[in-house]
Amino acid sequence: MTNDGLLVVISGAAGTGKGTVVERLAADEGIRVSISATTRSPRGNEQDGREYHFLTKERFRELIENDGFLEFAEYVGNFYGSPRRQAEEWMKQGRDVILEIEVQGCMQVKEKKPDCVSIFILPPSMEELERRLRKRGTETEEQIHARLARAREELPLAQDYDYRVVNDDLDECVDRIREIIRAEKEKRFN
Repeated sequence: MTNDGLLVVISGAAGTGKGTVVERLAADEGIRVSISATTRSPRGNEQDGREYHFLTKERFRELIENDGFLEFAEYVGNFYGSPRRQAEEWMKQGRDVILEIEVQGCMQVKEKKPDCVSIFILPPSMEELERRLRKRGTETEEQIHARLARAREELPLAQDYDYRVVNDDLDECVDRIREIIRAEKEKRFN
């Protein structure tokens, strides 16, 4: 039995705090967060290899043809995907790799890597989710309603994940996910 790292997929509706949770986990020794590839142009201060790997559509299609992604999707005319090679290299080094991706992407990853660990982050309630979205102050009323409608569609899909963790308290949520990763590693490698 090898001590390869785990592939951990984290999903959740907008406003559940999944980005903040993943940011906290990324600070842990032995954890790496996959950087997605995209064909969209960099925005503002974004740098290639930091926020995204910025690729041409031709290069992205080439990687699709050569099974270079764990998952990918097209959204508003641009492609987004999780590169396979870097994640697999990190896992061979014994590092756990986190993919922060949408539900559809998770289903693709589960097909390619059935031993991945999938975690869905849930809000304490829809009222709290709405409060968090409003508190961000970054979206219009129309965008908030669209995000809440999408959350109502995504939340039932949480049942397809290995674990569901409610993000009521950030520290407790992060600790719970650390416990899940530890338990999964013990189950597989002991």
